Amino acid sequence: MTDIEPRTDLPGGVFRAGDLDLTRVGYGAMQLAGPGVFGPPADRDAAIAVLRAAVEAGITHIDTAEFYGPHVTNELIREALWPYPDELHIVTKVGAERDADGNWPHARSPRQLRDQVHQNLRSLRLDVLDVVNLRVGGFDRPEPGSLAEQFGALADLQREGLIRHLGLSTVDAERLAEAQAIAPVVTVQNFYNIANRQDDALVEQTAREGIAYVPYFPLGGFSPLQSGVLASVAARLEATPLAVALAWLLQRTPNILLIPGTSSLAHLRENIAGAGLTLPAEVVRELDAVGEG
Repeated sequence: MTDIEPRTDLPGGVFRAGDLDLTRVGYGAMQLAGPGVFGPPADRDAAIAVLRAAVEAGITHIDTAEFYGPHVTNELIREALWPYPDELHIVTKVGAERDADGNWPHARSPRQLRDQVHQNLRSLRLDVLDVVNLRVGGFDRPEPGSLAEQFGALADLQREGLIRHLGLSTVDAERLAEAQAIAPVVTVQNFYNIANRQDDALVEQTAREGIAYVPYFPLGGFSPLQSGVLASVAARLEATPLAVALAWLLQRTPNILLIPGTSSLAHLRENIAGAGLTLPAEVVRELDAVGEG
């Protein structure tokens, strides 16, 4: 894998996060685990093939977490891609774990966070993690409370040389500012899409500050009416709703990075091609109104 040449022809090009060049079209590894992001994949060889195809397509930004599976996606990434190409950057998350029932309980004490960082290093077979996102909110929205102790623990690990850059997941502007007072933040990963626009101001703030904004669930939380509008737009453009949703995000601000996930080679290619769809201005205005309604 080490002789793969970096490409610049992916939709959206590249965003520089800290000193890392991340393709704006990335790949989210969560769906490589079993149903409910729990247990092994049904087809391990297919999962390996998807990861290799993502890198061969030029993607330099893979999103994962040790608690996906748990342990499953990191092990697949290592098996498929190690030794990693120099231009490939793996972004992971800490702050949660999985219980025997497949739930996602918080795991945010300094000791738990330190253990999770070391688990990621071992499972990915790395000496240093490119980006570690601290997950501090719930499933789709921030939670009240300070993150200073938790983010400070990760900043300590950064000073020890185990982490290059720090990010946040499921936070608001107040918690972003609290974290920035401790250490630089290069990524924010939140729930955001055409229909769920509560982060509009934060998207624009991070764009001004040069922070990558990474939305997850591009088709999550749509009402039936909103889904109908999206489907109508997609039909007129002879595209899929997901392609339209991804293209809208790429055109929203230049700091938005996508991490659509799939366990299918065909869907991977569709996601990459779909993100390159150019939405006319009148279509953007129509889709913008979906989130305002």
